[in-house]
Amino acid sequence: MKCISSLRMKAIDRNCEYLGLLPVQLMENAGAVIAQNVREKLESGRVLFVAGRGNNGGDAFVAARHLAGFSGYTVKVILLGKARDIGTKEAFHNYSLLKFSRVEVLEITDSSQLEAEASDWFSGADLLIDAIFGTGIKGKIKALESMAIDLINREGKNGKNVISVDIPSGLDPDDGSFEKAVHAGLTVTFHRMKVGLLSEKAKEYTGVIKVAEIGIFADAEKYAGPGNLMMLNKRKSEGHKGDSGKILVIGGGPYSGAPALAALAALKAGADLVTVAVPMPVAEIVASYSPNLIVRKLSSDILCPEDLSIIVDLINSHDVVVMGMGLGRATETLETVRKILPFCRKAVLDADALSALSGTIFESLAGNCELIVTPHAGEFARLRNLETPKSEEARIKAVREFSEEKGIVTLLKGKIDTISDGKQILLNRTGNAGMTVGGTGDVLAGLTGSLFSRNPAFLAAACAAYINGAAGDLAFEKAGNGLLATDIIENISEIIKEADIG
Repeated sequence: MKCISSLRMKAIDRNCEYLGLLPVQLMENAGAVIAQNVREKLESGRVLFVAGRGNNGGDAFVAARHLAGFSGYTVKVILLGKARDIGTKEAFHNYSLLKFSRVEVLEITDSSQLEAEASDWFSGADLLIDAIFGTGIKGKIKALESMAIDLINREGKNGKNVISVDIPSGLDPDDGSFEKAVHAGLTVTFHRMKVGLLSEKAKEYTGVIKVAEIGIFADAEKYAGPGNLMMLNKRKSEGHKGDSGKILVIGGGPYSGAPALAALAALKAGADLVTVAVPMPVAEIVASYSPNLIVRKLSSDILCPEDLSIIVDLINSHDVVVMGMGLGRATETLETVRKILPFCRKAVLDADALSALSGTIFESLAGNCELIVTPHAGEFARLRNLETPKSEEARIKAVREFSEEKGIVTLLKGKIDTISDGKQILLNRTGNAGMTVGGTGDVLAGLTGSLFSRNPAFLAAACAAYINGAAGDLAFEKAGNGLLATDIIENISEIIKEADIG
């Protein structure tokens, strides 16, 4: 059974909104599912919904409204807190509809009020719906919610049906741990099984688990979107210089612009420090791109073995190495790339550096260096010694198998980017025809390295592909087919700001 983390579920919800399926629609569908499950358990009778102030409570408000439309049911809702403190506009909207729906509502603000005014609501119910926390539980359970859980469990012990919405309140949705939790007879969870529901600790609390579809469409999971960006680690307010990533870009020689573009993209994506190590003739040119770049001059016209001692020192003081842009494919350059890689803890390889990946190099790096490669179709064909498939299905299969075999993350660039770590697959369809201009791949490599410094490799690669393409789409709106790679860099911060990842 495919399980999902709470954060991944939130990402899918956000991607649904991005694609046009509004949160209030998903809430309506979830509530309707809960109401149907109540009707299957109870043909008629008194139903009590115990709702928190988040979206889990919003699902309960919808379910209460639906259920009240059927004859034979007396429906009541206890809101734990004040209506004005309901956390989302969708939940508040559905709460406001209850006054038109034959539903009696009681707002409870503290545990003494709950015991004095609502205890008989619990004892008088034939079936209880737990919608206190869902997957949104954070920190220690407060007195009001703690007592509500106790009262629900009291009725459950008395033989009454208890249904939990998405997850029994109190359970951690990701590891199944808890301080206190609702004992449910039935847990109706939405879209996918949550990881925490299958833990040994959770089993006695979940009862029967039913996974219910609520209309989430496949593309919200299949393609990277702003929801995936929500999964990225945010910059810490108490952080110090360097905590948000130190990136070493190794490139240049035959070309000077490529490493500069990668470095500037890394800075725009949130890295604190970016050092560019380039051959001697292009060092001043790269430095002239921006005073924000730290440039280290190497010893020769191209990257060569004599530079290894300098580069190893730099690697030790940086989090991620981004290598390949503009290096050229001279024999000694590729030899040096192969010698550099065993010293890297994290690396992103693009362009000419990909030509160094031959023989047993992947095996030698296994367990020592986390590696992301960012080939286009031609480079991917050379890496595999096989033509890159044309069909989407075959391309996905090839990228997954290659990533699994080599123990790396592959970001295959194309009209639709394909990203895999050998287990997971994400596609990205942001971007446009104007991005065939030179330098866009260098921007992507720098972006990937910056995100990789603070995040898992697969997530970093998928989000970098999305940001790169989305920034390119913004640039295309202004410049059309005349867009430049530097235009994409200028729009990176706009995409990141919209996603609120800091």
